[in-house]
Amino acid sequence: MSGRATYKTFKGGIHPPYNKELASGKAVREAPLPPEVIIPLQQHIGAPNEPLVKPGDRVEVGQKIASSEAFVSAPVHASVAGTVKDITEITGFTGAKVKCVVVTPDAEQPEFRKQDRDITSLSDSEIRDIAREAGLVGMGGAAFPTHVKLAPPKDKPVDTVIINACECEPFLTCDHRLMLERPVDLVRGLKLLMRAVGAKKGLIGIEANKMDAVDAVRDAAAGDTDIAVEVLEVKYPEGAEKMLIYALTGRKVPPGKLPSEVGCLVQNVGTAVALYEAAAWGKPLYERVLTVTGPGIKEPGNLLARIGTPISALIEACGGFAGDPGKVIMGGPMTGWAQPDTNAPIVKGTSGVVVLTPEAVDVGTEEECVRCGKCVDVCPMFLLPNFIAQSVKKGQWDKAEMWGALDCFECGCCSFSCPAYIPHVDYVRKAKAEITALKRK
Repeated sequence: MSGRATYKTFKGGIHPPYNKELASGKAVREAPLPPEVIIPLQQHIGAPNEPLVKPGDRVEVGQKIASSEAFVSAPVHASVAGTVKDITEITGFTGAKVKCVVVTPDAEQPEFRKQDRDITSLSDSEIRDIAREAGLVGMGGAAFPTHVKLAPPKDKPVDTVIINACECEPFLTCDHRLMLERPVDLVRGLKLLMRAVGAKKGLIGIEANKMDAVDAVRDAAAGDTDIAVEVLEVKYPEGAEKMLIYALTGRKVPPGKLPSEVGCLVQNVGTAVALYEAAAWGKPLYERVLTVTGPGIKEPGNLLARIGTPISALIEACGGFAGDPGKVIMGGPMTGWAQPDTNAPIVKGTSGVVVLTPEAVDVGTEEECVRCGKCVDVCPMFLLPNFIAQSVKKGQWDKAEMWGALDCFECGCCSFSCPAYIPHVDYVRKAKAEITALKRK
């Protein structure tokens, strides 16, 4: 025996340079207040919100400023006390135009008045209502409304709630810091999630490169026999929903189905803590912890930032650029969005801002496929990215769908591994758009 520890994991995946040491040791600190916050009215998957305020109105921190009657939606709250300057369309982090409420903050910001609620007696429906009113969404990036996830179909009972604490994206460390600094609140949030769906078991999956977080969360959950902290192999994309469920439970979510199909619910660290804050303190989701890091940042760190803060203000709060930036990314480098304009505001699902140097983004020019099969070997969904790319190049959308384009969740393992620099994810996204358009006809 080698004596080397083995951990739970899935088949496939990659081991990119993680670079987490840049920020993992930096405690969360509050980001400075920007001159104005630009709050998108839609920060979630689902129906858009309508504004509840108009230019010239005063708003208080935590005040609801946009909402919708649709079930699959999440209201938006003011992240500062101040005056509504404008309601206008701006270019968001995806490059699409989004309607936003622009607020000029007061010079002095009052502290949020925490309530002191007894959360031990909340019913399942009360927890769902709290999640909705607080505007909670998945804070790992997907931004799916939390109250919708907490209402699985009656014929798909959930017996296990999983906290995705892997944070497998390179560079990002905000979940790691939350586990170190607020492990008790994380466990309290998990218990609320379990009660909301009637689950008897809670699992917290943490990668083995965060053993200090494993210790902190295990201490916080000591005595809770229905909660277990599991250590997972350090591998990307260990935190992808279907990969995580398989690694922890051995259950396989069928293609096109949700985790409730196999009795599971997955939420990330930030969402669980936010649910605890909403339930215990009455605090809406108007700020979040995120990481600003990368070799192109002078002083990488973890910040508690108001929703609607421009990216440029956060970069400035971390000392500015270290030389000429090669690429600014909202989110992690594997699944994030390149930002040509750093005036875009952060949203509820923003887990980080990564700045790469020009050398780091020089990935080469696309060449012909060399048929090495590396993209197939690393695909965690067991798809054939090489065949999908070929089908897209030929405009054969039926074949692209046959090879699994719609089942791809765009983790980027194929593109990372390709020696011919083929942007497989770009081809998959094109295939999804074309196939979806054809199905609508």
